[in-house]
Amino acid sequence: MKPILKWILGVIAFILLVLAGGIWYFSHKWKPLLDTKLKQLVSQATDSLYSIQYDDIHVNLILGNVTIDNLHLVPDSTVYRKLVLAQKAPDNRFEVAVNRLKIKSFGIRRVLMDKELFLHDITVETPNIHVINEVHSYNDTVSSGPKKPLYEKIKDNLKKIQVEAVNLNNIDFKYTQVQKGVHQDFEIKKVMVRIDDVLIDSTSEQDSQRFYHSKMVDIQVPGFTYKTPDGFYKVNFDQLKINSKSRNVLLTKVAYQPTLNKAAYYRKKGEGGSYMVLKMDTLLLTGFNFAALSRDKKVYTKHALVKNGTLSIYSDKHYKSAPTSHIGHAPHMKLMKISTRMGIDSLILENMGISYSEMSDEYSQIGTITFDHTYGTICNITNDSTKLKKQKLMRANLHSNFMNAGRLNTNFVFDMTSKVGAYTYKGTLGKMDLPVINKMIRPLLNVEVKSGNLKQISFDIFANDYRSKGTFKMDYDDLKVNILTEVGDDGRREKKGLLSFMINQVLFNPSNPDLYGKYTVGHINKRRDPNHPFFKALWQTLLVGIKQCVGLGPEREAKLMNTAGKVEKVVSGVSKAKKMISSIFKKHKTPEELLKEEKEDEAKAAAKIEEKRRRNREKAEKELEKEGTDN
Repeated sequence: MKPILKWILGVIAFILLVLAGGIWYFSHKWKPLLDTKLKQLVSQATDSLYSIQYDDIHVNLILGNVTIDNLHLVPDSTVYRKLVLAQKAPDNRFEVAVNRLKIKSFGIRRVLMDKELFLHDITVETPNIHVINEVHSYNDTVSSGPKKPLYEKIKDNLKKIQVEAVNLNNIDFKYTQVQKGVHQDFEIKKVMVRIDDVLIDSTSEQDSQRFYHSKMVDIQVPGFTYKTPDGFYKVNFDQLKINSKSRNVLLTKVAYQPTLNKAAYYRKKGEGGSYMVLKMDTLLLTGFNFAALSRDKKVYTKHALVKNGTLSIYSDKHYKSAPTSHIGHAPHMKLMKISTRMGIDSLILENMGISYSEMSDEYSQIGTITFDHTYGTICNITNDSTKLKKQKLMRANLHSNFMNAGRLNTNFVFDMTSKVGAYTYKGTLGKMDLPVINKMIRPLLNVEVKSGNLKQISFDIFANDYRSKGTFKMDYDDLKVNILTEVGDDGRREKKGLLSFMINQVLFNPSNPDLYGKYTVGHINKRRDPNHPFFKALWQTLLVGIKQCVGLGPEREAKLMNTAGKVEKVVSGVSKAKKMISSIFKKHKTPEELLKEEKEDEAKAAAKIEEKRRRNREKAEKELEKEGTDN
């Protein structure tokens, strides 16, 4: 039996040796064929714009595996320049470098016999992807002919390409935007991507369930920071998750904020404007239409959720800007001017804190107005003409705590198709103690509310880019104000008793309705100052209604200013008279000497005021710089 066993084992060994030799032979013979086919496919699929290069390719016929080392996808600069001249160049170019590309279950027989490429799994290790974006105006216009599908570019070589799974591990991604020869870069590292069920055939292009020919794309991006080209702002987030199958996009810990503290920001900028900080814990898009994005470059989503965020806007009035017309810059008009077609069925705000702060150039103090714990929904956010034919109105229903005290409910309706930016807004503000607004008016106006009980405010306004009309109602009682002196060296302010008394007794309505039951309604018909931005124009409109309700119509307001001037003159005159009488009894002086002395005193007083303002300004800047350091 032993000779027979040896003979059998010998035959098996010989067969295995022949098989191994055959596999080795065919593996090496297949390499040139594979090399040619791969390069041919890439060239045809990209209209000769790209080519691939690699160090080596390993083929295992038994397992059907292929491994490619040090793979590079490189754009051809000569071809690209020709495409630019022919106005056919794409806006984006790609440079890709991969340490190792692993392909499992590569069916060579199916490629040769059936012209079908099936791959079980593709793994890309540590790819480095560089996207160069250079916008060409001709790509914004409608093409004169239909765009050639990817299948049309490969059908001469393959009828079908199918890949069950693609894994891209630890991607280093770089994006370069080129504008007028200037390059602006940002980078993201350690990105993970998984793609399931990729199919390229005669039907996959029209499959609405696929995103770039795949049934699912799952992307996870760790936190990154991007600085704007001017260097004043940065955008950052902790994590980005995208899943085309569940149609969700999730961003966490998102922030858009300046790179400098307030004082340094304005010194470097050298002009006025807003200092804005936007933060949110969660930004979630659900029902995102990935197919519309891939086919038509349109951004559509069913719902967007912004949760637990803050929006703070600050303005330093020591810095001035050249007057700029804001006609045509209302939020809905800006949305219509965005080149990308977009649509959000509903945007939900959950617990947003909104504040506006202003540094007074006269008193170097900061006044703040806040809208705390804001909730609401904005519907039909779109600039798509097809959608606007069905519904042209964008609606916003918002609820918040004004100055963390009174409950504010507002309803905005924007006509997206209006050439003059037509919109309406109405709302109510509930009960609150009026002195809480001193945080806003005392630093800016040198006025404070001594007492006052607000019962309710209601308003209903129609507006556009040029005028606002409507009604304003304000129910209140026990309203008293104090007119204050400038901030002293000790940081305190005193009230101007006589002026405050006259204003409270003569000019203001202490209640509405008044003691005789007369109720005052504010009737608004205000021409918009074109230099006022949207929200300032809105506030100025409401201020007209407030003034009318408290008794400050145009005539009374003029009288208030005149009375204030007279009172100041009386006080000043009494002080000067006392000083003159005192000087006469102390020493006889000529009228010329007295006049000279008075001018010198006025100059000293003006210099003292200016010096005080300078110190206040320096003190405010130091506090702002300290605030920036602490944050």
